[in-house]
Amino acid sequence: MSEGLDFRGQAVIVTGGAKGVGRGISERFLEAGAEVVVCGRGEPPSLPASGEREASFVAADVRDPEQIAAVVEACRQRHGRLDVLVNNAGGSPAAEAATASPRFHEKIVQLNLMAPFHFAQQANAVMQAQAEGGSIVNIGSVSATRPSPGTAAYGAAKAGLLSLTQSLAVEWAPKVRVNAITAGMIRTEQVEMHYGDADSQARVAGTVPLGRLGTPRDVADACLFLASSMSAYVTGANLMLHGGGEAPAFLRAVRGD
Repeated sequence: MSEGLDFRGQAVIVTGGAKGVGRGISERFLEAGAEVVVCGRGEPPSLPASGEREASFVAADVRDPEQIAAVVEACRQRHGRLDVLVNNAGGSPAAEAATASPRFHEKIVQLNLMAPFHFAQQANAVMQAQAEGGSIVNIGSVSATRPSPGTAAYGAAKAGLLSLTQSLAVEWAPKVRVNAITAGMIRTEQVEMHYGDADSQARVAGTVPLGRLGTPRDVADACLFLASSMSAYVTGANLMLHGGGEAPAFLRAVRGD
């Protein structure tokens, strides 16, 4: 195990850490030796594990500040500290901006922007009291940096998360580092919902310069780097994890694709 990626003796919270990208992140931190706490609204069928080591679970709706505080306190009680917070929970069903209700938009912003903010506040309070400080990683989306038709509130919230990351990095330095990962198209257990059947997924992957969809492991490795001593001078950063991004639409029009 690389010294810089050795998380033995450290405690990590991964929100939404029992499925999808979050599960991949949780498993990767467990592999690196960390004690991992995951949270979600309902207890999952199984918990992330590495060998005989398993994450612990705390039931919580991350949109509720009191339940957020309970997750952070549970981590502190179980492990005596909190070294890393990965704000992974988020998402949005498709909804037309013209007809979605105000309540729908508010809930999406609450989940994807305010929940990470409130979680970061609670984590920062613990980390600032530790000699070693801590690290916060916010999982964003390319929807923050390009149009997001059908998920406008989600894209706006993720754009806000990037601004929040930069502001908190300044306010909470030097004890706590705050960074973001802008994730592109990632293959999870819900891949067919987003990118269609196998043939459709192959066509989508063909639009990515690196020729494939990302994986939860790709995101997890980036989280480990940003949380580790290898990035000790990195804060307020936005790591673009999108395989090279998406080619401009005008190029397809010129080629007649």
